[in-house]
Amino acid sequence: MIPESFIQDLLARVDVVDVVGRYVQLRKGGANLLGLCPFHSEKSPSFTVSPTKQFYHCFGCGAHGTAISFLMEHTGASFPEAVRTLAGQVGMTVPEEPRSPRQQAETVRRKAEVSRHTQVLDQAQAYYLKQLRASPQAIAYLKQRGLTGEIAAHFGLGWSGTDRHGLSKVFDDYADPLLVESGLVIDAEDGRRYDRFRERVMFPIRNARGNLIGFGGRILGDGKPKYLNSPETPIFSKGQELYGLWEARQAIREAGVVIVVEGYMDVVGLAQLGIPNAVAALGTSTTPDHVKKLLRASDRVVFSFDGDAAGRRAAWRALQACLPVLRDDINIRFLFLPAEHDPDSYVREFGADAFRAALAEASALSRFLLDELASRHKLGEAEGRASCLHEAAPLLAAIPDCALKVQIERELARQVLLTPEEMSQVLAQAYARQASRGPLPAPGPDALPQPPSRPGDRVDSGQEVDIDTAPFPSWELSGAPDDAGYDEPEPWQSEGDWHGGRGQPPGMRKGDFASRNGQKRPWRGRRDEKPLGFVGRRTMPSLAKRLLCLLLANLALVDGMGDQQLEVLDHDPQLGLVRDLIMLAQSSGARHLGALLQAAEPDSDLSVAVQSLRAEVLVMEDLPNPQDEWNDALRIIERAWVAGELEHLAREGLQTDEAHQRFRELQGRMAILKSAGIR
Repeated sequence: MIPESFIQDLLARVDVVDVVGRYVQLRKGGANLLGLCPFHSEKSPSFTVSPTKQFYHCFGCGAHGTAISFLMEHTGASFPEAVRTLAGQVGMTVPEEPRSPRQQAETVRRKAEVSRHTQVLDQAQAYYLKQLRASPQAIAYLKQRGLTGEIAAHFGLGWSGTDRHGLSKVFDDYADPLLVESGLVIDAEDGRRYDRFRERVMFPIRNARGNLIGFGGRILGDGKPKYLNSPETPIFSKGQELYGLWEARQAIREAGVVIVVEGYMDVVGLAQLGIPNAVAALGTSTTPDHVKKLLRASDRVVFSFDGDAAGRRAAWRALQACLPVLRDDINIRFLFLPAEHDPDSYVREFGADAFRAALAEASALSRFLLDELASRHKLGEAEGRASCLHEAAPLLAAIPDCALKVQIERELARQVLLTPEEMSQVLAQAYARQASRGPLPAPGPDALPQPPSRPGDRVDSGQEVDIDTAPFPSWELSGAPDDAGYDEPEPWQSEGDWHGGRGQPPGMRKGDFASRNGQKRPWRGRRDEKPLGFVGRRTMPSLAKRLLCLLLANLALVDGMGDQQLEVLDHDPQLGLVRDLIMLAQSSGARHLGALLQAAEPDSDLSVAVQSLRAEVLVMEDLPNPQDEWNDALRIIERAWVAGELEHLAREGLQTDEAHQRFRELQGRMAILKSAGIR
């Protein structure tokens, strides 16, 4: 980790004007400098750089930040890369905060893994390029599609060849597991292996930094599947990448709009015909991550899918992915071509100017949304209008509070014959029903650290499971003997249990637990010298234990926590121990398990909990981004609380202006949480 003190020292020595000036032409404008924003298309400069305050700000798209954030946004560099680049420019050496040998080893392992994958893909790409030059069949196909050698070279198009083991000529060890991990080779059930891509035009896929991360292949004939993509790998995820975004980055800035099409060939064909600002999803539906990347490239996005029924379904899924990130300063549209055309064929028949004219007439997202809803319901009937509202409510709930949302709601109100006031009441009730459809599930096993599974662990259903097939285990501690005083484990109540002394009924002390009749009774577990260090019959709430494990394995997280994060924890009465752990670590300065146990009150709830988790924490794998895991968990907790508050307000009927205002504020917060991926 790079110390915060070094970051501040670096920013004090670096001049943001020099950094931005390498990429943006700036001119004097009073105390600041002005230029055209590099993050969105504009004709009049709204991008300012302040030499005195050392930050940039765009009044058009809202982009702002320091020299470090500018390099990250403009060049695609990671935070450490941007820091090291700037440090090198001013002659500073980047120090690293001490990291454990295990953390250092994990960092080295991850970098080596990425490097190995990249090297393997680069070798395969060189082979595919060589194969294309030697294949009259593939060259003839590309020429038949109207592509020139220049455009093929721009996108790095290749040919996989027809040999099932073609890559065995490239790699000395064709049995290397890395070839399977990188998606180039498939292991058959009979033990044999063969190339994944055969008889296909190859499209290299690059990330935002231009690094090769995977391939797409299009078959020449009518075989299935038409398009074949690399599988998910450590460096490639279809739901996060867009084909052609790297190649089209400059054209998108110049045109001020990014066009989203369905296939690789559409992207390449449009570029050949003079429309180089198109990208495509990688064989999957448009995701919110895709939309966020698109909006970083341009504030104007046009989805242009095939004109058939499948194209309209793809457009509807794209619309749903757009809703959580809508705001008033972006423009998202949908172009529907005639059913017999895709964008490539349309441009070939009618020309690039005709396609640009069609883009200018594309339907606004709001229009597509309302028209599609109207087409699905009989609006001439009360039942049809009610059904339309029922389908529209969750879609509208996904939109953050903004003027566009108000406009859409008012147009929908006219469509279903309601006044704005009636619409607000109906939607408020619908939002509350949606928010109260059961408790929010705890984070999945990929979200927070897991303890090692053991045979006989109980899952939530209470069934005994085998270690090889067990899902993520519950956090139940091993059972106590019968003389412990409990015949059966009792479920944790909504207050009192594992509170660490917070929120218990009057008269209860730290170490007491609430029984079902509300009376206090002492903790009846006992110490043990076994690996877990504790035996008891109580079950700690799953989310509470996960957060405790996360913090105990990464105690440095507490350094950045303030009252706002503690208030979020207060929303869940079962997280008292988590809050106590944070406060103890902050007050004592303890940053490892031993020091924390010394600082904790002996035999307190917190001490018992830390002892019970000690063995699991010590064998946990290091997380690449523990801060992100913690932030995600807080958003999950807040999401559950906001849902409950919305339900409560809706039940009360929103009788006052204050209740209406509170409801809208909570809706806005819910939209922000949803846009962050918390459902």
